[in-house]
Amino acid sequence: MAQIPEEAYAVIDSPNLAHLATINPDGSPQVTPVWIDREGDTILFNTARGRQKPRNLERDPRVSISIHNAENPYQPLTIQGRVQEMTGEGADDHIDALAKKYLGEDTYPFRQPGEERLMVIIHPEKVSFGM
Repeated sequence: MAQIPEEAYAVIDSPNLAHLATINPDGSPQVTPVWIDREGDTILFNTARGRQKPRNLERDPRVSISIHNAENPYQPLTIQGRVQEMTGEGADDHIDALAKKYLGEDTYPFRQPGEERLMVIIHPEKVSFGM
Protein backbone atom coordinates (compact mmCIF):
# COMPACT_ATOMS: atom_id res chain seq x y z
CA MET A 1 0.00 0.00 0.00
CA ALA A 2 1.34 3.43 -0.97
CA GLN A 3 1.52 6.14 1.65
CA ILE A 4 -0.24 9.45 1.22
CA PRO A 5 2.07 12.41 1.99
CA GLU A 6 1.12 13.90 5.34
CA GLU A 7 0.71 17.36 3.78
CA ALA A 8 -1.97 15.88 1.46
CA TYR A 9 -4.13 14.78 4.41
CA ALA A 10 -5.61 18.29 4.65
CA VAL A 11 -6.90 18.00 1.07
CA ILE A 12 -8.72 14.76 1.91
CA ASP A 13 -9.86 15.89 5.36
CA SER A 14 -11.41 19.10 3.98
CA PRO A 15 -14.73 18.99 2.11
CA ASN A 16 -13.03 18.82 -1.29
CA LEU A 17 -14.91 17.01 -4.01
CA ALA A 18 -13.24 13.96 -5.51
CA HIS A 19 -13.79 12.30 -8.88
CA LEU A 20 -13.69 8.53 -8.89
CA ALA A 21 -12.90 6.61 -12.09
CA THR A 22 -13.95 2.98 -12.47
CA ILE A 23 -13.95 0.72 -15.52
CA ASN A 24 -17.20 -0.11 -17.36
CA PRO A 25 -17.79 -3.61 -18.75
CA ASP A 26 -16.80 -2.41 -22.25
CA GLY A 27 -13.47 -1.07 -20.91
CA SER A 28 -14.46 2.59 -21.05
CA PRO A 29 -13.93 4.82 -18.01
CA GLN A 30 -16.82 5.81 -15.76
CA VAL A 31 -16.18 8.93 -13.66
CA THR A 32 -18.37 10.09 -10.79
CA PRO A 33 -17.99 12.90 -8.25
CA VAL A 34 -17.88 11.46 -4.73
CA TRP A 35 -17.43 12.51 -1.14
CA ILE A 36 -14.40 10.88 0.47
CA ASP A 37 -12.64 10.50 3.76
CA ARG A 38 -9.80 8.42 5.11
CA GLU A 39 -8.61 6.22 7.93
CA GLY A 40 -4.84 6.71 7.92
CA ASP A 41 -3.84 6.08 4.31
CA THR A 42 -6.96 4.08 3.51
CA ILE A 43 -9.50 6.00 1.39
CA LEU A 44 -13.24 5.55 1.91
CA PHE A 45 -16.27 6.61 -0.06
CA ASN A 46 -19.93 5.68 0.05
CA THR A 47 -22.41 4.60 -2.61
CA ALA A 48 -25.61 2.58 -2.92
CA ARG A 49 -26.02 -1.01 -4.05
CA GLY A 50 -27.32 -1.27 -7.62
CA ARG A 51 -25.45 1.75 -8.97
CA GLN A 52 -22.84 1.53 -11.71
CA LYS A 53 -19.86 2.15 -9.39
CA PRO A 54 -20.30 -0.95 -7.22
CA ARG A 55 -21.15 -3.09 -10.25
CA ASN A 56 -17.94 -1.96 -11.94
CA LEU A 57 -15.91 -2.48 -8.76
CA GLU A 58 -17.23 -6.00 -8.20
CA ARG A 59 -15.90 -6.90 -11.64
CA ASP A 60 -12.67 -4.84 -11.56
CA PRO A 61 -11.46 -3.31 -8.27
CA ARG A 62 -9.07 -0.79 -9.85
CA VAL A 63 -9.84 2.90 -9.27
CA SER A 64 -8.33 6.29 -9.82
CA ILE A 65 -9.33 9.25 -7.67
CA SER A 66 -8.64 12.90 -8.43
CA ILE A 67 -9.29 15.32 -5.57
CA HIS A 68 -9.91 18.99 -6.31
CA ASN A 69 -8.23 21.19 -3.71
CA ALA A 70 -10.58 24.18 -3.48
CA GLU A 71 -7.92 26.24 -1.67
CA ASN A 72 -5.29 25.59 -4.35
CA PRO A 73 -6.65 24.10 -7.60
CA TYR A 74 -3.09 23.89 -8.94
CA GLN A 75 -2.11 21.39 -6.25
CA PRO A 76 -3.61 18.14 -7.58
CA LEU A 77 -3.92 14.99 -5.52
CA THR A 78 -4.38 11.78 -7.47
CA ILE A 79 -4.66 8.32 -5.95
CA GLN A 80 -4.69 5.05 -7.85
CA GLY A 81 -5.54 1.88 -6.00
CA ARG A 82 -7.77 -1.10 -5.54
CA VAL A 83 -10.94 -1.66 -3.61
CA GLN A 84 -10.22 -3.95 -0.68
CA GLU A 85 -13.79 -4.20 0.56
CA MET A 86 -17.34 -3.03 -0.08
CA THR A 87 -19.46 -3.43 3.00
CA GLY A 88 -22.87 -2.46 4.30
CA GLU A 89 -21.55 -2.64 7.86
CA GLY A 90 -21.24 0.93 9.16
CA ALA A 91 -22.23 2.37 5.77
CA ASP A 92 -25.28 4.28 7.05
CA ASP A 93 -23.23 5.97 9.79
CA HIS A 94 -20.49 6.66 7.26
CA ILE A 95 -22.78 8.45 4.78
CA ASP A 96 -24.16 10.53 7.67
CA ALA A 97 -20.58 11.48 8.67
CA LEU A 98 -19.86 12.47 5.07
CA ALA A 99 -23.05 14.57 4.99
CA LYS A 100 -21.81 16.35 8.12
CA LYS A 101 -18.40 16.99 6.51
CA TYR A 102 -19.71 18.15 3.11
CA LEU A 103 -23.12 19.68 3.89
CA GLY A 104 -23.09 20.41 7.62
CA GLU A 105 -26.12 18.07 7.96
CA ASP A 106 -26.38 15.45 10.72
CA THR A 107 -28.01 12.92 8.41
CA TYR A 108 -27.65 12.28 4.69
CA PRO A 109 -30.62 14.17 3.17
CA PHE A 110 -30.74 12.35 -0.20
CA ARG A 111 -31.40 8.81 1.08
CA GLN A 112 -33.97 6.96 -1.02
CA PRO A 113 -36.55 4.53 0.44
CA GLY A 114 -35.12 1.01 0.54
CA GLU A 115 -31.64 2.20 -0.43
CA GLU A 116 -28.80 -0.03 0.76
CA ARG A 117 -25.64 1.97 1.40
CA LEU A 118 -22.15 0.57 0.84
CA MET A 119 -18.89 1.82 2.30
CA VAL A 120 -16.02 1.28 -0.14
CA ILE A 121 -12.50 0.85 1.24
CA ILE A 122 -9.56 1.58 -1.08
CA HIS A 123 -5.88 0.90 -0.51
CA PRO A 124 -3.70 3.33 -2.48
CA GLU A 125 -1.07 1.86 -4.79
CA LYS A 126 0.20 5.10 -6.33
CA VAL A 127 -0.14 8.65 -5.02
CA SER A 128 0.73 11.90 -6.78
CA PHE A 129 0.53 15.22 -4.94
CA GLY A 130 1.46 18.70 -6.15
CA MET A 131 2.84 19.99 -9.39
